[in-house]
Amino acid sequence: MFTGLVEKIGTVSSLEPLDTSSSGGGGTSLTITDCEEILVDAHLGDSIAVNGTCLTVTAFDKTWFKVGVAPETLRRTNLGALETGSKVNLERAVLGETRMGGHFVQGHVDTIAQILSVTPDSNALVFRFQPRDQGVMRYIVEKGYVTLDGASLTVTKVVDGAEGYFEVMLIAYTQEKIVTAAKKPGDFVNVEIDIVGKYVEKSVQAYFAGSAASAGGDFSMLEKMVSRIVDEKLKR
Repeated sequence: MFTGLVEKIGTVSSLEPLDTSSSGGGGTSLTITDCEEILVDAHLGDSIAVNGTCLTVTAFDKTWFKVGVAPETLRRTNLGALETGSKVNLERAVLGETRMGGHFVQGHVDTIAQILSVTPDSNALVFRFQPRDQGVMRYIVEKGYVTLDGASLTVTKVVDGAEGYFEVMLIAYTQEKIVTAAKKPGDFVNVEIDIVGKYVEKSVQAYFAGSAASAGGDFSMLEKMVSRIVDEKLKR
């Protein structure tokens, strides 16, 4: 579990597609350096979020650590596009006494999103994103949370539809603390939506499924509710 508060920006020193060493396990490995501050209490098997992706430490020293990257992770995230010298957001898993300054982040990336535009607003920057999987848009709400490359950010605008997108605003302080601020239109970020939305959706589905079952399989109430929600979204 993570908070979405980036602790350190690290530097990729290598991305090995086939790491046959004992710490590589015969798969893809990622080695990150310039991060001694977060390794003072490191252990093998620890979880560290790299650009919002929860990964397991397989080797480390005072200034660097290595993690394995599974095929599913490469398909779902932007980690496969990293190169030597790329900067990444880093956060250690939370401790019991950690202040929850961000929100509950699992480190399980749902999809990637492309940056459509970056617009200055005084000393802040407004980023507009379009998810590759448009299905996640139903969980993204204005003033809600979203995790982008591991950073917990507040959604400032949501536009639904076939070409739906959402926006966040980065204040000057945040711009100095996360890699997203240096990205340009066309670049991609990892997206993890707030898990609370998923639980609410599943609970509502289960409730109405049970209600319909007790009514002999009549789903008319659920269908009317869904139709009404869809109609309201289309009117926006």
